Amino acid sequence: MQVRSHSLGDIPRRSARRHPDKIAIVDGDVSLTFAEFDELVDRAAAALRDNGFAPGDRIALLARNCWQYAVLAFATARAAVVLVPINFMLTAEEIAFILGHSGVRGFIVEHDLIPTADAATTRAGSVITKVALNADGQRAPYGWHYFAHWLTTATPPPDIDIADDQLVRLMYTSGTESRPKGVMHSSRSLMANYVSTIVAGSMSEDDIEIHSMPLYHCAQLDNFLATDIYLGATSIIIARPEPELILRSIAEHRATNFFAPPTVWISLLRSPIIDEVDLSSLRKGYYGASAMPTEVLVELRERLPDLQLWNFYGQTEMAPLASALGPTEQAQHGGAAGRPAVNVETTILDDTDTPVPHGTVGEIAHRGPHLMLGYLDDPMRTAEAFRGGWFHSGDLGYYDEFGLLHVVDRKKDMINTGGENVASREVEEVLYRHSGVQEVAVFGVPHPVWVEAVVAAVVTRRGTNPSEEELVAHCRSHLAGYKTPKQVYFVDALPKNPSGKLLKRDLRTRFG
Repeated sequence: MQVRSHSLGDIPRRSARRHPDKIAIVDGDVSLTFAEFDELVDRAAAALRDNGFAPGDRIALLARNCWQYAVLAFATARAAVVLVPINFMLTAEEIAFILGHSGVRGFIVEHDLIPTADAATTRAGSVITKVALNADGQRAPYGWHYFAHWLTTATPPPDIDIADDQLVRLMYTSGTESRPKGVMHSSRSLMANYVSTIVAGSMSEDDIEIHSMPLYHCAQLDNFLATDIYLGATSIIIARPEPELILRSIAEHRATNFFAPPTVWISLLRSPIIDEVDLSSLRKGYYGASAMPTEVLVELRERLPDLQLWNFYGQTEMAPLASALGPTEQAQHGGAAGRPAVNVETTILDDTDTPVPHGTVGEIAHRGPHLMLGYLDDPMRTAEAFRGGWFHSGDLGYYDEFGLLHVVDRKKDMINTGGENVASREVEEVLYRHSGVQEVAVFGVPHPVWVEAVVAAVVTRRGTNPSEEELVAHCRSHLAGYKTPKQVYFVDALPKNPSGKLLKRDLRTRFG
């Protein structure tokens, strides 16, 4: 019933009622109060209906961080249209797969990304309506609508009863397979995640937060931007996680909160201007994607003694928060993933899906309202992930004697580079398309800046002699830059166990 509605699209209206004149969003020269932001959400939702989008239709968004991204995150939900955020670093080939797999009817694209988007839509063939996010003075190509024109509509917003478990978001995540999976989220999963995030991260309406990590990522979008709008906190949106830009933005806006993976925190500490800017307002720092190196935690405490730190652990299927390590346990237990979030239950299972005692490594499994509805058009993988009444995360970990969760490895063969997840299988399949490759293993090795670097070990075909440069260029023509191997090692054979399973751990030891 609408009278009991608690959907994603309700959030801006409720915050606007509480804080109409408070600043909600700052993006460069654009500053929006909560009342103004809610009005833009209404107009964008009305424009979606004006342009033929019905409840359940899908629309993709390809853009860097901007105030329009925030508007669309809520407007699509208010119109009961399913938003499909897409990584702007992907190639046209990779984007085309997502467009086709999700069945999007519309595509909203930042002006500078239109050439890539056009190439993707030509391949996908499912997109009917194309909308450009243009800056002043920019002209969109023929066949593209202007989002700015959409926001001039005088049509009242749609008034739609949205069920708790109605699909409102499709987030694509790479797993062990060569193609990404569509993770289906509802208002119920997202709203439960927001509550858990606010509690775990001690967030408040008085916060002023810098948002520099890409909003296509569920972490920045759903652990930080959406929670700020929910609470009535102020969000400072910047286009990219550039160290000097972040540091100057913190000082200029007297920001209190900031989230980034360890790689970005390290880049801030190494910035030549860190001693020039006033960071005294910063009180809450959040990191995720990988554990913060102990020496970096020590340096952060020395540089910013008033900064409290949280480690957030999770994944896209969890909307995404699963557990958090709070400030009081950082010094003694740095590297731990912490304790389950308030709306999450977490256990460790062995290979028979039986819970194991503390101190024993097994697969990390969760349950609770954060969880996705399932994988789009993939009932078999959904059933496998949800078997036994738990969501099987694919990560290996254990609980210590203090009741803290530790993540020790990724059961899924995933590489985390600079906060981005890369499925080794996807890179391997691209390399196998090269005529000179007989056998290949892609894996991650430690990197001082990116945490892990993507590398490949290759056995060449008899009679061929491909160079490292040739194989890297081959990958770059099919994959985003961050997925492309940074090094290729040529080997006579790949290590395997007696059953023929590839021993990537041996390769990491050898080349790491």
